Formats: sequence, structure tokens, C-alpha cells
Amino acid sequence: MDKTMKEMRNGTGDSVMDVEGKSGFGGGVEDVYGEDSATEDQPVTPWTVSVASGYTLLRDPRHNKGLAFNGKERDAHYLRGLLPPSVLSQELQERKLMHNLRQYKVPLQRYMAMMDLQERNERLFYKLLIDNVEELLPVVYTPTVGEACQKYGSIFRHPQGLYISLKEKGKILEVLKNWPEKSIQVIVVTDGERILGLGDLGCQGMGIPVGKLSLYTALGGVRPSACLPITIDVGTNNEQLLKDEFYIGLRHKRATGQEYAELLDEFMNAVKQNYGEKVLIQFEDFANHNAFELLSRYRSSHLVFNDDIQGTASVVLSGIIAALKLVGGSLADHTFLFLGAGEAGTGIAELIALEMSKQTKAPLEQTRKKIWLVDSKGLIVSSRRELLQHFKKPWAHDHEPVKGLLDAVKAIKPTVLIGSSGVGKTFTKEVVETMASFNEKPLILALSNPTSQSECTAEEAYAWSEGRAIFASGSPFDAVEYGGKVFVPGQANNAYIFPGLGLGLIISGAIRVHDDMLLAASEALAAQVTRENFYKGLIYPPFSNIRKISAHIAANVAAKAYDLGLASRLPRPKDLVKYAESCMCSPIYRSYR
Repeated sequence: MDKTMKEMRNGTGDSVMDVEGKSGFGGGVEDVYGEDSATEDQPVTPWTVSVASGYTLLRDPRHNKGLAFNGKERDAHYLRGLLPPSVLSQELQERKLMHNLRQYKVPLQRYMAMMDLQERNERLFYKLLIDNVEELLPVVYTPTVGEACQKYGSIFRHPQGLYISLKEKGKILEVLKNWPEKSIQVIVVTDGERILGLGDLGCQGMGIPVGKLSLYTALGGVRPSACLPITIDVGTNNEQLLKDEFYIGLRHKRATGQEYAELLDEFMNAVKQNYGEKVLIQFEDFANHNAFELLSRYRSSHLVFNDDIQGTASVVLSGIIAALKLVGGSLADHTFLFLGAGEAGTGIAELIALEMSKQTKAPLEQTRKKIWLVDSKGLIVSSRRELLQHFKKPWAHDHEPVKGLLDAVKAIKPTVLIGSSGVGKTFTKEVVETMASFNEKPLILALSNPTSQSECTAEEAYAWSEGRAIFASGSPFDAVEYGGKVFVPGQANNAYIFPGLGLGLIISGAIRVHDDMLLAASEALAAQVTRENFYKGLIYPPFSNIRKISAHIAANVAAKAYDLGLASRLPRPKDLVKYAESCMCSPIYRSYR
């Protein structure tokens, strides 16, 4: 049996894990049934537990092709009579679905239609998303996913991941074994306490891991079966949800302290025991106090990554590096002011300081002094140090107390203004005009999500700066015409970074995430911005090239993993970009024997 299984891997007896450069290698996951080691024109067998046929084949999202089953396949798999006689190509199915999606006027309806498609035809879902990424990214992810999480209990139809609650304490390993896939390489986990800028959504935060992992596949090429979304339910402090008859989670206040820590510790150990050392665990939308603590506690023992702290930081740093070609100077020549000193704000600030230190060879303590943060109590200064949370203390510099953002802008005179507060409309006309008064090209990044929480709109930034601002935001904005010129606002979307980062960790067999890998990801993304993009005012490349961008990011991250001695997949491939591209799974339909 073992010998047979080995031969089924790629027809040679070798595991595809050991074969460099095989086409469609599928994100580095072991290809037991030869599906991804076969070329796209070779027939494969639609395996589930046994060969799926007839009625069961049509209800298996991984193998279902709907009306794209040809006559030979319909005979071989007992599909005659179960489908109308017409045979449609995948391209025609895609056109029909896009036509149908565009009929929906409400974004949440589009989201639900996409989730339904994912549940019935996985390959068509990813083909649709890859080919129409700029149109559909805001549907399957921010901003629409925020509304989906708020209403998750009402729209819940089919479980899409694992729910681990306090009721499972002591049995988490058993719960993980209930998941049908065994070769998991990426887990996205949330406890739902800080979903986007919407606050505590408890168990309904599952929409975030599901959305993130669909992007790991669409944008990074990681095989869907290697991805596992998880929500850890320890209760919710959202009174509205606790009273909602349709709420799907535990109906009590959040567990904290030792009870919470013990559950998370059991979870982290169970994941490592069940899936091994090299499974990537991405923390998503944890509240500040837990996010920093979890990253600090597990980064030396597990392959962990916090997208809110590290992913946001990497994508913003990339935008700033690219913007330097428009505003001039080096990182060290600029002064940065943040509104917001939580996970995102301090994470971005730290990565900017690290990159500045790397470029200038100056100590980190010195480069941090070019970066100032404003929280709810005003500018973070030395006189407040004793009362500050630990993650804010490195940013407490010598300066007299300053209360509001406008006064801080006037006092610090930053060249770069970054919003990560989660509070909308805080970059007022006075703030933007003041930035424009002492900067020829003020760099303004309004990063808070969803769109309603953005610190200002693209139109406001361009109008209030008389068309001189270089603007990017966390959620998408339409192009703006001002002064006879069309400005295309960039989107500092984490989706630029985490799929490529994850793929780079997988293809190198990395065992830990190092800060230098985040810097490598930022530099790779910045290098993809073209002169044509700059002319339009863009500091990020278009998403239409995202798979190529992800391959370059993955190659840079993998190279850094090998350089740091943190890669376990040997020997090192000669061309990491080509290798990354070969490891991306394809959404094209396969022919069935």
C-alpha cells in the first residue's frame, strides 16, 4: 500500500515535495493523487474517499465542473441525465457568473453569491477571483467582509472552517483531527475581538479567516486544501450580539486572563502536534493587548505572523519606499506622524525604523526618533511614559505635551501622515491643508478599514492639498479628477503582502518568521511599481498583476529565509521566482479519466 501511494504521487515514485520546477506543484503541499504534478491537459481521477461519480461528484466543490463536464466524462462518471445536455467551457461559465454578479446592487448579495460559488465549484470560484481581482477583491474581502461579519449569524449557511470554543478546552487536538484535510500549511485564526474597525464581533469574525485564506489561494497560489480558517470563541462583550437570537457563538462575556491564556496555549501546541513545525499560523484581528502578547510569546517557538501588526507594516513600508521616488530623499530624510498607536500604528512605525536603521546603520533607538505617534490622549511624549502601555513606550520622545492631531501636525511638521486609528473623518480639512502648507508633496495614508472608518476620502485629500498629495488608503476609493488631471488612489491592502509572504515561507520550508523577511517583502513589492504607475500618482502596482507580484515577494522572502539559515527545504532552488511560480496551483478545470 505504501509503495502504491508513493507511485501515485507523481508517477515516478518520488514525492513532488522533492522535485524542483514541476508544473502546478500546488503551493508545496504533497500531491498524493498526482493532480498537480500532471500537466493541465493530462486527465486526472476525481478522488475523494473513493472515486467521486454521479450525484456525489456534482456536490463535491473540489471536483465539480457543472455544465463543463464533457460527454466522455458524463459517461465515465454516471452523470448522464443529472445535467442538461449543453456543455459550457469554463470561460463561458465565468462570463455568465460575472454578468449575474453585476446585476446585484447590494455588495453583501455579491459576497453571498461568491460564497455559494465557493461551496459548489471551487475552481470556478478561484478562476473568477483571479481573472477579476480588482472588481471582486472588495467583495470577498474589505470592505464587504466587514458587513458580512456583522451579519454572519443571519447569513450563515454552511460552516467553512473550525470553531474552537471554551467548550472544547482539553479536547482541541481531537477537534483539529475532525478537519478532513491533513496536510495543512496555512492557518488563519481570530478570536473576533477587533474585526477591522468594527470592534468585537465574537464568533461572527469567521468571515475574516475565510476571506484571507481565499486570497492565499487566489493571489498566492496556495492550494485550498492546505488552508484552514479557525475562530476561537471565548465569548463576546458585544451586548447587541448577546441579545441577537441569530448569534452563532457562546452567549457570555469574554474569558480573559489565565482561562484565555490556557486555551490559546493548548491551541498552539495542538496545531504544532497535529500539523508539524512548518505550519504557518496567521493571527488576525485580535485586540491590541492579546495581539502583542501572542506574537511575543510564540514567535520563537512557532511559525507565526500577525497580519495587523506585521502585514500592515510591510505593505505601508512598501508604499513609502515607492513614494520616495516621487517626493525625493531617503527614509531618514523624512518625519513620520501617526494617528493611532495600536497594533497597526506601532507595527508600521517599528518596521519603518528597522528599515531606516538598515539603510543608515544608525541604532534603532535613534531612527525611532524620526517617528511620532498620537493616541486618544494626544502626542506620545516622555512625560507620559509611566502611564503608557508597553508597546507605546519606545515612541515616547522628548517634547512638550500636545493634545490634538492638528496641533501635533503644526508642532512636528511631518512629511508623512499615517492614519491607523480606526476612527473616520479625523484627517480634517485643516489637518490636510496644514500638511500641504509645508510639504510640496505631502504623503497621506488613511489606512483605517472599512471605508466608513477611513480618516479621509481620496477626493478630500486631493482637493484640500490642491492636487499635490500622494494618497493611499486601506479600503478602495474610485479615481478622482482634480484640476484637469485624473488621480488614481493607491490601496495599502495587506493582500499585496501576506499571500506572497506565506508562499515564500512554504516554498523555503521556513521554521520561523524574521523581521528581515518582512523588509524583504516590502522591498519586493516596491520594486514592482512602474513609471506608468507613478505618473498616475500610484505607489502600489495594480492588482491585475498580483500573482506575478506574489511570486517576486515569495522569492525575496524565501531568499531571506535561506540567508538566515531558517529554511528547511534543501537544496535551495536556483531561480526562486520561477520556482515560486511553479508552486502556484491553477484554477483551470482538469479532464477526468
